[in-house]
Amino acid sequence: MLQRTTWPQKTRELHNHHMDSTAWNDFPVRDDDIIIGTYAKSGTTWMQQIVSQLIFAGAEGIDVSAISPWLDMRILPRAETRAMLESQTHRRFIKTHLPLDALSFSWRAKYLYIARDGRDVAWSAHNHFAKCRDEFFDLLNETPGRIGPPMPRLPADVREFFLDWMEQDGAPLWSFWENIRTWWAYRHLPNIMLVHFADLKRNPEKMIRQIATFLEIEVAADAWSLILEHCSFDYMKRNAEKMAPLGGAPWEGGAGTFINKGTNGRWRDVLSADECRRYEALAVEQLGAECAAWLKDGGRP
Repeated sequence: MLQRTTWPQKTRELHNHHMDSTAWNDFPVRDDDIIIGTYAKSGTTWMQQIVSQLIFAGAEGIDVSAISPWLDMRILPRAETRAMLESQTHRRFIKTHLPLDALSFSWRAKYLYIARDGRDVAWSAHNHFAKCRDEFFDLLNETPGRIGPPMPRLPADVREFFLDWMEQDGAPLWSFWENIRTWWAYRHLPNIMLVHFADLKRNPEKMIRQIATFLEIEVAADAWSLILEHCSFDYMKRNAEKMAPLGGAPWEGGAGTFINKGTNGRWRDVLSADECRRYEALAVEQLGAECAAWLKDGGRP
């Protein structure tokens, strides 16, 4: 058992147009729960699909969006979400976008944190919100209990959005750098595993096998081919309505819009060399050289 003094400690609440961290404060975590953490647009849905396939041994048609909720998403009905999770008899896997210091930590659970170069995050986020329906913005901004400013529509130009997001540390979402920092600081704990999106792209089988080992899930040899197929981008795109939140209803074009490209580096032909240097210098300033290097290229954290 971990010594309590070595655990991450919750030091604050984070409450904005998207999130309400108090959802975790009295949530009864089970001994085998899997918590999937990310900043957002960093591979969350991919990781949820991977975990679902490991839990259900490559089964077809798992409705990930229905059984793996974003617990701190403030517009979800909390009582209904909790009742659904309480009724689950399989191993649960739950999503969060909170920094670790706003999350109630349990040494009994397993934590998977997936990260991605901030430039790729911003490009994915721009696509995500550009395709959101007006009704989704109304839910974010008009559901009672919002703290802070409303979620605005993003500028049409992705470069403009990225430069604002970088200089204002994640605005109009939430801080990117502190999210990475808080998880990176506890990467040594035996129940936290950091995964990089680029590593999953380069060698999905290797990474998924490492994730299975971390989660202590024994996979039958004849299940691996199905698991790997079902965790491919092509499969996820074809079955997007089972993976996109709310079945893809918040987005123009539905679930296929939410499961977009899954590619990195779209910023390379848009950002100038000076803008890239500014981002990379800021990453070192905010995260330190070791973490910044990992966030850029992946590799063993």
